Amino acid sequence: MGRPKSWTTAVTGRPAQRVPGHPGLRREHLQAIWAALARCHRTAPVASRLPTATGALGSMDHVARPGERRQCSTRQRLVARTRNPGSGAAQQRGRTRYTRRRQWSSAMMADVEEIEIVVAHNERATLRVGDVFLKIDVDQTRTDVEVEAMAMAPVPTPEILWRKPPVLALAALPGTALGHLGEPSTASSAAWAAAGTIVRTLHAAALPPWPGRTVDEFESQLDSECEWLVANDVLPTEVVTRNRRLAEAALRPWTPVFIHGDLQVDHVFVAGDEVTGVVDWSEASQGDALFDLATLTLGHVEHLGDVVAGYGTNVDRDLIRAWWSLRCLLNVRWLVEHGFGPPEEMPEVVMLRSAP
Repeated sequence: MGRPKSWTTAVTGRPAQRVPGHPGLRREHLQAIWAALARCHRTAPVASRLPTATGALGSMDHVARPGERRQCSTRQRLVARTRNPGSGAAQQRGRTRYTRRRQWSSAMMADVEEIEIVVAHNERATLRVGDVFLKIDVDQTRTDVEVEAMAMAPVPTPEILWRKPPVLALAALPGTALGHLGEPSTASSAAWAAAGTIVRTLHAAALPPWPGRTVDEFESQLDSECEWLVANDVLPTEVVTRNRRLAEAALRPWTPVFIHGDLQVDHVFVAGDEVTGVVDWSEASQGDALFDLATLTLGHVEHLGDVVAGYGTNVDRDLIRAWWSLRCLLNVRWLVEHGFGPPEEMPEVVMLRSAP
């Protein structure tokens, strides 16, 4: 959860924009960052301008599957690792693949002039250093899920370079994000349709072994979030009531499929009309297929038809609209508490106010 929002700290001293939630960035995150940078490029100018790491990160560790004992406590994205859904891909599922690279550091880090903080709050942080993304998460279970889900998914995902808890190093995907919440998408209709096809491929895959949230869990969270929105004067009672009535339609029995679980438009990368990869798999699980489709098209209703066309099967659009209201109602408090700005400026609040 949490929208990626780019913020750049220039190592050369250029001014930086505000980081969403940056005041909550934990000291242990920073220590992990310095250590990871030391591993990426021990002699690069970047490293020389940062506090000395207490120790360079060691060799690549075993990645625990969900449910296995974690080795440590804490959580994005290079060339897409594509797999044909047939033959060899089936043999790869359930196994984590690593690429040992002895020379990648110099090639990727030699010309680095700045560090981009993609997202930062008191639970996790993601930084881009050259063509490497460093993800740090206080809950290593989420990283376990992310790594295992990427190994299972029959769609292009980032390449895992190494993992040393609490840091997961991923290579950058080619292309750009399909869009951003609250902004018009410049991607073509064909690219949106390609995203729908990728989602259908994921949903047709074998289920992950761990469950997702149940209808009862969604209902309980919906109760508490609606109470909070009204009690804190974030939204008028009538707006919350109207959206809750819409949202409740989504809370019905569904046939579980392999869902991404946080398929924000920022998490799908495209080059031209082709999808190059999908990032941020820490909330993958079993769940409702329409939840992914709704998350992808949230705030981009004009592309719902493109996504459905690419998905290639009948979709209940009223249920997608129900998931739009439900996701917005459930997310506002989290965004406020993690420093993503005042509620009145959030696209989620704008959409809740405009819901019929």
